[in-house]
Amino acid sequence: MREFFVNVTRYPRYLVAFSLGVINSVFEPLARRRSNPVTAVALVGALISGFVTLSLVLRAMVSTAPMA
Repeated sequence: MREFFVNVTRYPRYLVAFSLGVINSVFEPLARRRSNPVTAVALVGALISGFVTLSLVLRAMVSTAPMA
């Protein structure tokens, strides 16, 4: 039983390491391109659009009213 709990405690560490790796691989190339004003505006627009989309999707998932 001890081996089971040791194995289960590894999963949160794996999740954190995997998430940080994905974040690093996504934001590192974007950070190098932020000096160009056109790219900076596009990145800000994409970020705002992503948050709005996420907000609308979560609101539709949680809402109890029919979306007809």
